[in-house]
Formats: sequence, structure tokens, C-alpha cells
Amino acid sequence: MSERSAWILIIVGAVLVGLFLACLAGGFLFFFPLRRVARPVPVTPELPQGYASNGETIYFTGFNDQGERIPFSGGPMWLSMRGGGCASCHGPDGQGGAPVMMGTEIPPDIRYHHLIEEEHEEEHEEEEAHPPYTDETIKRAITEGVEPDGEPMDLTMPRWQMSERDLDDLLEFLKTLD
Repeated sequence: MSERSAWILIIVGAVLVGLFLACLAGGFLFFFPLRRVARPVPVTPELPQGYASNGETIYFTGFNDQGERIPFSGGPMWLSMRGGGCASCHGPDGQGGAPVMMGTEIPPDIRYHHLIEEEHEEEHEEEEAHPPYTDETIKRAITEGVEPDGEPMDLTMPRWQMSERDLDDLLEFLKTLD
């Protein structure tokens, strides 16, 4: 047998072995699908502990003190998949300032004293300044994604659907971030 024929037999044999292994793997996956691995893991942490109030629990976890996840619409996709609360974007101190992962929008400072103070035009070079927030317009921003002047916020801001109690508690916690 020539050297060329030997190499052809080796290559054909390797291809046949590869095809056999591919069929074997395909058959294995047919009978034992990877659904168990690919299924998303539900985000259900233990009942929040170590938070001083319901508002603080909501701010940091997106769950209330009853262990119920606060539903929302919009927001970054990773928030739906991984969970989180206000601190996930605005930071533990509420000062914002860092772009949201996989986005370009920079979350603003949501400390209460900053929200209610009169804004200065020089702080908003690219945008028009809006009037200061009130307790009611803060609640509207959280639940409807609307600025105090009625303009819609960027879609990276989730629209949280929370009870009046949870909303009041979150607002009270925002006041402590000063």
C-alpha cells in the first residue's frame, strides 16, 4: 500500500469515527435533553434579613418585607432575569452616576434632598431642567416612569407595580439616604 493510500484511509477512518461520535452525542441528547440545565433558576431569595425597614428591603432587593417580589415592567433585561432593586442601578447610597450594565443611560441621584431641590440650568446642558419633585411626583416616577413635568423617563427606569404601603415605605427610606 502506498503512503498516500494509507493517509487517505486514516483520514476516512477519522471522519467516520467523528460522525459516529456526533451521532452518539445527538442520540444521547435526544434521550436526555439539556432542559434541566437550561431552565432559568427562579429568583426567590430567603425572606430578607438584616434590613432596618420595609423600604430599605425594597430598595436593596426588589422584594418587600413579606418576601414578595415587587413586579415591574420595562427596565434593563438583566433585572428581570437576575432580580434586584433600586440600588442595582442607583447604587447603595442613591447617588447613581454609573451607566447601567449593557446600556448608556446614567441613573441619576435619587437622594431625597437632591430630588426636591430646585435644579439649576447649568446642571442640564443637554436637557431642559424639570421642576423639583414632590412626594407624589416621586411616587409617580417610580410607578409610571414620568418626570415631574410629565415627560417620560428613559425605558431603563423600571415601572414598579407596588402597593401603596410599599411605595410609602420606599419613599420614607429614600429620605434617609440624605
